[in-house]
Amino acid sequence: MAESLTGHARRLAGKPVRELFAANPNRFKHFSREFDGLLFDFSRERLDVEALAVLLLEAEQAQLRARIEAMFDGGIVNVSERRQALHTLLRAPAGAAVPPRLVPLEGAVRAMRARCAAFVRNIHTAKRRSRTGARFTDVVNIGIGGSDLGPAMAVAALRPYHTGHVRCHFVSNVDGTQFTDLVGDLDPARTLFIVCSKTFTTPETLANARRARAWVVEKLGEAAVRAHFAAVSTNAAAMDEFDVAADARFEMWDWVGGRYSLWSAVGLVIELAIGTQNFEALLAGANAMDEHFRHAEPHENLPVLAGLLAHWNRNVQGCASHAVLPYTQRLARLPAYLQQLEMESLGKSVTQGGEEVIGDTGAVIFGEPASNAQHSFFQLLHQGTAHVSADLLLPLGGAADAAADELVIANCLAQAQALMAGHESGDPHRCHAGSRPVSLVVFPRLDPAMLGRLVAFYEHRVFVQSVLWDVNPFDQWGVELGKKLCGALLPLAGKTPPAELSGLAGWIARHR
Repeated sequence: MAESLTGHARRLAGKPVRELFAANPNRFKHFSREFDGLLFDFSRERLDVEALAVLLLEAEQAQLRARIEAMFDGGIVNVSERRQALHTLLRAPAGAAVPPRLVPLEGAVRAMRARCAAFVRNIHTAKRRSRTGARFTDVVNIGIGGSDLGPAMAVAALRPYHTGHVRCHFVSNVDGTQFTDLVGDLDPARTLFIVCSKTFTTPETLANARRARAWVVEKLGEAAVRAHFAAVSTNAAAMDEFDVAADARFEMWDWVGGRYSLWSAVGLVIELAIGTQNFEALLAGANAMDEHFRHAEPHENLPVLAGLLAHWNRNVQGCASHAVLPYTQRLARLPAYLQQLEMESLGKSVTQGGEEVIGDTGAVIFGEPASNAQHSFFQLLHQGTAHVSADLLLPLGGAADAAADELVIANCLAQAQALMAGHESGDPHRCHAGSRPVSLVVFPRLDPAMLGRLVAFYEHRVFVQSVLWDVNPFDQWGVELGKKLCGALLPLAGKTPPAELSGLAGWIARHR
């Protein structure tokens, strides 16, 4: 970290943010940026022009522009796995110029998009029907991690844009209760399952897929499996064994990580919910943010500035946690989605070259719809001793009615003001220190294109942090270790557990 950056932090430490506003009547103009209807307002952060200049210099010294270009150009940016990271290619429009080495991949993406669109059209028009000849009315997406969190978030966020052709549901937890609770309300003759697993070996997903298969077979017979299951995977042999029909298989690629995959065939359930036209708008919104991130100058670049600010709050201001607080129930699943995106990408302790990281990396991400959170954990944000940064996400329209829109906006602005300005009182219990690090992400309405911009904004914010800290945001070896150990423990009966687990394993055996 540049010594001058810590020096600026010390200089600003005793200066309340409200004084920074008083000293600069144009502070909002200087510390906010807008792109395509999305406003990023970071004027309430404890930051000034001089400190921002040093942050931009750090980005230049880290060769951020070159690293961005390498990702878009198809370079090996996932160093530990020797892979590209081309989630941006998934949302590039047809006919877009791509580097020669990406032309075959772009062709594969176009072909897969066409297959997904045709599948959706056939479900919506009832050209593709169940084993009994009934129209499909319900779709159950079976996955976990990136094969669940992104699609579930987007389907919930875009509820006003659902076509009404099918209802979409999600099953992920290995304990089976989600599945059991769900299928009691479903008609097996009208239910389609999508199994999302790149390898078709993910234990949690396979366990739920087998439950679903057994349910279909019990209700409709073995021959119904081919009509009632689709899959997103690369494992042809496993799909053969499961008996997934050839025309219901959709490919995944190793150059797309799970947490970046909702734009791929993993998003098939999203497309089934909102229709192909709206899904294309989602992709177009993300692509617009991609182009902005790739070409805008750093000092005007929303994801770059957001990533620099995240670095400032994590490494200089000491914020170990970051709250994501949407002022709309539609984005209730966004914090969980961003938990995986940020904590799986940035939860690293070694550099790209395998050296120990100097300083701190990813923050703990948490959040809830903000109006609810105001009555739960906002107390800690206002008066607690923990150092927490926060994003308040504010749609200006889209609530139940105009009065609700007014109430939402007033709540958000009041909380932003309270966190920034604080409150002085002779009673210490009523004192608010203020100057809490908070930014606002404001947009007119949450439609498919805006959701695309918003998610891509956070994806690229993560990439910027990874460059500043020199960590790989595209691998997840910590997740892989737990999977490996789980496999070694199954089945529990007859296995000798590691010595550290022997006492606990004995207790479990006695009480099962």
